[in-house]
Amino acid sequence: MAFSLSALRQPAQLLRGLSTSAAALSSKKTCLHDLHQKHGGKLVDFAGYEMPVQYADLSIKDSTIHTRAGVSIFDVSHMLQSHIKGADRVAFMESLTTADIEGMPVNTGSLSVFTNEKGGIEDDLIVSKTDKDFLYLVTNAGCIDKDLPYLQSNAAAWRAKGKDVTIETLDGRGLVAVQGPGMAAVLQEGTDLDLASLFFMNTVVGTVFGIENCRVTRCGYTGEDGVEISVDPAQAATLVERLLQSKKSSVKLAGLGARDALRLEAGLCLYGNDIDDKTTPVEAGLAFTIAKRRRQTLGFPGAEKIVEQHLCEQLTTKKWNKSRVGLIAEPGRAPRGHAPIVAPIDKAAVGYVTSGCPSPCLGKNIAIAYVDKIDSKVGTKLLVDFGKKQTGVTVTKMPFVPTKYYTKKI
Repeated sequence: MAFSLSALRQPAQLLRGLSTSAAALSSKKTCLHDLHQKHGGKLVDFAGYEMPVQYADLSIKDSTIHTRAGVSIFDVSHMLQSHIKGADRVAFMESLTTADIEGMPVNTGSLSVFTNEKGGIEDDLIVSKTDKDFLYLVTNAGCIDKDLPYLQSNAAAWRAKGKDVTIETLDGRGLVAVQGPGMAAVLQEGTDLDLASLFFMNTVVGTVFGIENCRVTRCGYTGEDGVEISVDPAQAATLVERLLQSKKSSVKLAGLGARDALRLEAGLCLYGNDIDDKTTPVEAGLAFTIAKRRRQTLGFPGAEKIVEQHLCEQLTTKKWNKSRVGLIAEPGRAPRGHAPIVAPIDKAAVGYVTSGCPSPCLGKNIAIAYVDKIDSKVGTKLLVDFGKKQTGVTVTKMPFVPTKYYTKKI
């Protein structure tokens, strides 16, 4: 996702691609807006909100590297947080997504996708099954205008059939991502929660630095160990300031630029770039989001097409034309979104780049792309076509930087 930033440009283009004009900065503000200004955040318009792209103390490159060595704090309060309530909440959400919510242990969550009747991805989300009377959802800021009406209209249709389901949005509530190898040491000193038993995609409510009713979910969008903390908006700035004061690790604020570089290094999809309503979960390499039970029960939009593709993948009889891959480029110009990919010999078009940037942590140019299935094998040599010039790329496995999620050892 989880948690995806649907309109964000790649880091090297970020300052040119996002507006800082007075008109642009008339957008909505998160509960941490004043804190961003206090700490020298460079504010830009993103998904209708004024958001920090970076801070005065670190470049995007240095902030990216810092996250993988220490701790970075990201404001993700612009994302849509909601509770799905009612006796039929599980069946309702399973009718819209590929998740096996019924089979989830209590207080765990999963990355999932909203799909359409053609099997395409309408958005990605995290859905958590809490020990309360609701499911907790986090969906993308850039898709609020379609996700919320979609949830509300479907819930109304269910209620018209006598079902019990309601949508409650957590308008204005803070959401703070704390990411990096030092996260657990920094957070544990200020919470009554046992972080050693809070594994990846687990969620729990507790007190953090004296602030009650914080929902802490072990997840993130960087590939590092981390949490996202849902917090009372009146207390969000206090939470962040207390985290910044920690002596357990080097803690810094980070913005959209570093977050995009980090997710790309981790091979994570950005909605609107790497996944969209014309790309299925299987084509996008997200078959793991199609829960085993749901492959049998179906019942979500586009289920037949998606499950057929997944079965073909298992049988190695691939019946779709494109596949999402990682690319490492030769030195020079970094591949960017929409750049064509061609075969080295006949220059025939074989795909296109969806995201790309110079990797701060690898010192190489990297990209995510879709290519013809026949050209998706690791080690395949291709060319990114910039028009007058072409750059060689090699298909590689993702993530580019190994992920460090805190998973339960079996």
